[in-house]
Amino acid sequence: ALYNTGPSGCTVFITGASRGIGKAIALKAAKDGANIVIAAKTAQAHPKLPGTIYTAAEEIKAAGGKALPCIVDVRDEEQISSAVEKAVEKFGGIDILVNNASAISLTNTLETPTKKVDLMMNVNTRGTYLTSKACIPYLKKSKVAHILNLSPPLNLNPLWFKQHCAYTIAKYGMSMCVLGMAEEFKGEIAVNALWPRTAIHTAAMDMLGGSGVESQCRKVDIMADAAYCIFKKPKSFTGNFIIDENILKEEGIKNFDVYAITPGHPLLPDFFLDEQPAMVTKKADSYGAVPELKEEKTQPPPKARSGAVEETFRIVKDSLSDDIVKATQAVYQFELSGEDGGTWFLDLKSKGGNIGYGEPSDQADVVMSMSTDDFVKMFSGKLKPTMAFMSGKLKIKGNMALAIKLEKLMNQMNSKL
Repeated sequence: ALYNTGPSGCTVFITGASRGIGKAIALKAAKDGANIVIAAKTAQAHPKLPGTIYTAAEEIKAAGGKALPCIVDVRDEEQISSAVEKAVEKFGGIDILVNNASAISLTNTLETPTKKVDLMMNVNTRGTYLTSKACIPYLKKSKVAHILNLSPPLNLNPLWFKQHCAYTIAKYGMSMCVLGMAEEFKGEIAVNALWPRTAIHTAAMDMLGGSGVESQCRKVDIMADAAYCIFKKPKSFTGNFIIDENILKEEGIKNFDVYAITPGHPLLPDFFLDEQPAMVTKKADSYGAVPELKEEKTQPPPKARSGAVEETFRIVKDSLSDDIVKATQAVYQFELSGEDGGTWFLDLKSKGGNIGYGEPSDQADVVMSMSTDDFVKMFSGKLKPTMAFMSGKLKIKGNMALAIKLEKLMNQMNSKL
């Protein structure tokens, strides 16, 4: 077995382990007979999100592990220390800490309410810091001694701050804990970060991405397998910012299709990674330049630009149906800059749907601002809305999930455009 700290196995303390990636890591360790402390705040089932600390505990026991469910909101220092005490009392110590609990809001500075700013800072950065602090005295006594934060490599490309500054700061706070604590506890505790190369399909992703986003995601198993590889490493393996796919490649895994929800379907790249070749390129020649998305081929704009937007909307109008309206239930407004620009709307709420120039009669759920060129590219499938958004070509105000629903619709329409 991986955990060689005596017969009862190793004790793993995981925040936010009632669902998603946290639970997947718990189940993987449970198969090895590990003791899992489920430190999460869901004691009663959430109407939109499956799983509580108690249902997770049942699954962990079924997988072969021991479970201790503890109600922990990582914003509350007393709940953290009480869970740590219970864990030590029940299992005799703590060998591994996984800081997985996280809050996300992909909103820009003026659109992020203070309550959300506080939530992200307090759960992500402060929660990780305080949970680490509470576990470190026990981790120091362990042979295994690992802290793993689910946070990104520190990438200071302004691209990743531009659209969701508060979220980026809060996640990078977790990564800075890795930087500092790895050095502070060198030789005693291994401290590393793990981040996925692609979007991972969890309940949180469904809320962010709307239904249907899963085909662009990988399963939680890839993160669980990667975390397991890290736990097997010696304490000297520390201060690393690991990408799931890279560590698994090092372990000799070649077939990543097994991790895909829909094998062969294009995957959404995750935030904070610039590695997509030719996708996000820094201009090396001018210092501090804003990164740009490289277009596959820059085609000379057609002479008569007028009408490309109108033509696009006409084709969209032809492909509208009651089913699309029923499935979408949203009003989109487009603020287009450049030649042929102006305000357009796409009403996918009222019967049969409607499209037109000017503002919609009902208030828009989503307002998208971009250039007319990018708009045409987006609707013809040459520019992925997600990438346009991440690179700052597309600004979105309003309901993010509904914005992503539009992306799904575009995929269906692309064949016609």
